Amino acid sequence: MDELLDRAVSMRSEGRPFVMATVVWSSGLSSGKQGSRAIISEDGRMEGWLGGACAAPTLVRTSREVLSEGRARLVVLGPDHGLAGGDREGVETVPMACDSEGTMEVYLEPVFPPPHLVVVGNSPAAGALTAMARALRWRTSVVDDGGRRDDHHPDDRVFLDLDLADVGVDRQTMVVVATQGHYDEEALAAALASPARYVGLVASRKRSGAVEEYLRERGIGEADLARIRAPVGLDLGRVGHREMAVSILAELVALRSVTPRVAESEEDGSAPVRRGRWESSESEAIDPVCGMMVITSQARFRVEHQDSPYWFCAAGCETSFRRDPDRYLSSGE
Repeated sequence: MDELLDRAVSMRSEGRPFVMATVVWSSGLSSGKQGSRAIISEDGRMEGWLGGACAAPTLVRTSREVLSEGRARLVVLGPDHGLAGGDREGVETVPMACDSEGTMEVYLEPVFPPPHLVVVGNSPAAGALTAMARALRWRTSVVDDGGRRDDHHPDDRVFLDLDLADVGVDRQTMVVVATQGHYDEEALAAALASPARYVGLVASRKRSGAVEEYLRERGIGEADLARIRAPVGLDLGRVGHREMAVSILAELVALRSVTPRVAESEEDGSAPVRRGRWESSESEAIDPVCGMMVITSQARFRVEHQDSPYWFCAAGCETSFRRDPDRYLSSGE
């Protein structure tokens, strides 16, 4: 258990989201026992133990959904005749046809790294913003093109050029340009070239309009220009640098409360999978007998039927299919 918790701390510090899965109740001959835990990463890798071949693939699939939604979920797995709780909000019941006929409830809790805020510039507004973000225990990176590391707080990750690829900007990152007249245009162009979910500019409405027009004339498309939030922050009127930083953080907190995370790609794995057939990634299929998700590269039970492959979670499902394949394909094809 200590190793698993250490791994969770390590993944969070590395900025990697994951699901902490815990068996909160079990009965019968379920291989997953109360208190069993596992970490399920965004790529579907499981570390720890929750149960056997029947349970694990479904829990991996559901964990990916939990990470996408940003909300915890309780999953009840067991024989169809013994399941209860599906009418409760936040509870998902998954019938299983495993020979053991055990039942277990697994709590899937998404764990996300702290928000990553990238502040571009070495202005008083930039300094106030990074200081307040640190107070919230956010990850802070400062981009000070041509500056000096000694000018910044020792806890900040400081980068001395505008190559945001080195900063680790991804689709969860928020970028605020606070150069305040010093290379605003270059900084915004670099931010728009990144996948950042939020790009803000500390500037007056008049100044931000001039910057956007400059970028437009140099080929930046309207779709990218529409990503710019300017003036940045909540409208508090004429305020000082610290109050301005508060208004910016308030806007960012509000953004994250509405949409905790965005999909890392347009293809987030939510496409339906045909029963028993390959997914587009050729890695997952649905057992046509019990409906469980099966990782095809790990599946030990496979049947060729009418020139098509089908995979199964366990020997019992394979046997049932071989005896009467039409029974299971009539509703799945």
